[in-house]
Amino acid sequence: MSAAEIIEELPKLSDAERQAVLDKLRELAQVDDDRWEEIINEPTPRPKLHVFMEKARAEGSEPLDLDKL
Repeated sequence: MSAAEIIEELPKLSDAERQAVLDKLRELAQVDDDRWEEIINEPTPRPKLHVFMEKARAEGSEPLDLDKL
């Protein structure tokens, strides 16, 4: 089943069923967040990432301008 098909079916569900879907989506999102936290917090040296982050900090930031993409 595609995401579009799932979205199309959501209005047909009861409030309890929609809440169950929402709870499952939150659970799945949390699992993914936990995995990213594990990856980010790994003690493995990442010299290229470190250099990139230092360069990005030195350059500062500005709001995303879609016209520049």
